[in-house]
Amino acid sequence: MPTGVAIRDVRRQLFDAAERVLLRDGPSALTSRAVTTEAGCAKGVLHRHFADFDAFLADLVRDRVAGIGAQAAALRDAAGTGTVAGRLTTALTDLFGTVAVAIVGLVTSRDELRARLRADRPAGVPVLAEATAMIAGYLAAERDRGRIAADADVDTLAPTLIGAGHLLFADRTSAPPDAAAVQKIVATVIAGALREP
Repeated sequence: MPTGVAIRDVRRQLFDAAERVLLRDGPSALTSRAVTTEAGCAKGVLHRHFADFDAFLADLVRDRVAGIGAQAAALRDAAGTGTVAGRLTTALTDLFGTVAVAIVGLVTSRDELRARLRADRPAGVPVLAEATAMIAGYLAAERDRGRIAADADVDTLAPTLIGAGHLLFADRTSAPPDAAAVQKIVATVIAGALREP
């Protein structure tokens, strides 16, 4: 690889390359060499910007978790509009239709990475924990608007939706589920709590 060539936004380039490797080849194929080859840069570039490969992976996960924060704010802001089932279907599809499932696989397959991430969140699986909080926050906002029953247990509904959504999307070798399959899961889980006309 040539040296001395400036690379714009190295972190973003490396994170995007890691995502492509994860989506195409899975967590076991994710190595520093695979990432830098995919990014089209020398291996030393990664090590100039990160203490080691697990530090890189931890920052990759944190970056994706931050994206869930933005998605959560948009979902809460949409409370009261559209249908609850429609919003949840879109949220789960947007979440799991991306690299989130592969990130969960990465976190669960690497002990050192999990240990580093425990400093940020002592309990729960990164990405899934934030996604659960996102769904619970949205359901609470809809409960405040009367579209979800006042006695609905959003802290149980949210992980149920996340777990069911994760299972639908978890097989990375098959085509992703269609919207109807996701909608069916959502409608079933929230049926007893829904108060929309």
